[in-house]
Amino acid sequence: MPQSKIAGVGMYVPENIVTNNDLTAYIETSDEWIQERTGIKERRYAHRTNETTTTMAVKAAQIALQRAGIKAQEVDFIIFATLSPDYYFPGCGVLLQREMKMKEIGALDIRNQCSGFVYAVSIADQFIKTGMYKNILVVGSEKHSFGLDFSTRGRNVSVIFGDGAGAVVMQPTEAKGILSTHLHSDGESAEILAMCNPGTHANHWVKVPVATFDDAPRGEMFMSHAMVENAQNYPNMDGPSVFKKAIIKFPEVIMEALEKNNLKTSDINMLIPHQANLRIAQFVQQKLQLRDDQVFNNIDKYGNTTAASIPIALCEAWEAGKIKEGDLVCLAAFGSGFTWGSVIMRW
Repeated sequence: MPQSKIAGVGMYVPENIVTNNDLTAYIETSDEWIQERTGIKERRYAHRTNETTTTMAVKAAQIALQRAGIKAQEVDFIIFATLSPDYYFPGCGVLLQREMKMKEIGALDIRNQCSGFVYAVSIADQFIKTGMYKNILVVGSEKHSFGLDFSTRGRNVSVIFGDGAGAVVMQPTEAKGILSTHLHSDGESAEILAMCNPGTHANHWVKVPVATFDDAPRGEMFMSHAMVENAQNYPNMDGPSVFKKAIIKFPEVIMEALEKNNLKTSDINMLIPHQANLRIAQFVQQKLQLRDDQVFNNIDKYGNTTAASIPIALCEAWEAGKIKEGDLVCLAAFGSGFTWGSVIMRW
């Protein structure tokens, strides 16, 4: 049975740099407040109308394909991870296929938020191992900036997120590539990191006031004044609760991958965590007793780009020469759902 490997990696971030000080024009905050809590100094925002989740993905994918030595027409399958698609439906996978003029190949959209790229890599790994596909394009892309609450009310969430895209091409290999992947979920506290409206739950899951009208179909599928007034149309997060869960599950899933392959933390050449919060990454690094040169973080420049954060960081680390052939590389993510996972590979 063949193994799978990452044959090419690419990234794209918008030109527009938004600093912490820039946000103070809209939000009651400060550079010191944001850096102390998140480690973020700046982030990128896509052009409001000329850049989309898909167009950013195309730019990242073109670089990944070039580095893998293949053309768009040679891609067998697309896996696209995002929480900010261009449309509610269809998903971005088919839009990417159209924009890149690919063959009529399959396109799978992944909705696992921060863990989306890890889930996507795991799925691609299985397809390659079974021999079903040989060239799989895996993409993580996000345009968060169009849907954030740029007011003091929403600052705990809005200061964190940025836009960007990353992509990899996965192919079969006879040598060791991906050693194992590990995926988990726990929906018990799903609403503490969520965007619940507009949705079809009709207030069944979330105990918040929702106005209804007799002439609305079943009184469910619409955006009400109450939803807007209560900021239910924006992402919400109980930051301390998310932090407490993340610092437990992050180290656990990394150790799970190492133990599965009879490896130790000292064997890791590069850990690339999902760029959720620098304080989480620092805690994990300390917990696992990893050196600074064993962990790559770039959240200070880009903020949290959710499904795009791992491939962007992976690309930057590789371009900087921090990942070399034969290195043991671990990817790990934790996010909304909750979902979390890890990938361990020999580069």
